[in-house]
Amino acid sequence: MSKRVYISADYSNDSGDRNVVDTLNNWGSDNLHKVDFVDMAKVVTGSISNNPDCRPCDLKREFNQQINASSAVVIVIGDKTASRKAGSGCSRATEDQINCSCTPYKQNVNGLKACKVIMTSTPGLDDDVGCINAYSYIRHEFEQAKKRNKTIIVVYNSTRKETSWLPGYMSGYESVAVPFWKMNAWGMKVGDYQNIKKALGYE
Repeated sequence: MSKRVYISADYSNDSGDRNVVDTLNNWGSDNLHKVDFVDMAKVVTGSISNNPDCRPCDLKREFNQQINASSAVVIVIGDKTASRKAGSGCSRATEDQINCSCTPYKQNVNGLKACKVIMTSTPGLDDDVGCINAYSYIRHEFEQAKKRNKTIIVVYNSTRKETSWLPGYMSGYESVAVPFWKMNAWGMKVGDYQNIKKALGYE
């Protein structure tokens, strides 16, 4: 039976971790693997981001829904992950003022717009992680997966354990984070599907 697995990663064009995401998506589309991966980039480029007034809080709300509908979350850690701040610029989260403003998603050239959220409230213990926050997108996804008790699989975009790459908010995951890549018998770098398969409970 296929499992729906959410992917969280750094999608920066110049120095992100798309190579890992592409490999995961290839596994999800062939006939050899039993996983239905939900690429965060596909969520971002979906209907919600087509709205010209899409804000970071809208994306985070959508991420929450996708994570809730998934059985596990793969978080890809690269050498730049800890320093990524995309999604963290919500001034409403820190100032709690109605007249705060933000930049609609990928519309930096158009400048700031007034916050469209009328009221905020503190999420309860059983609620999703609040979408009005100063978390980066990756941290928000991690916190939502943790709050919803999802299976969290942490992989390094490396052939080695790179514990220094882990963001501070993921302290405690050093022992479970594993390299995504391995060298095969022909000396080629390939994704280690067995690690993912085991973590998903297929073994």
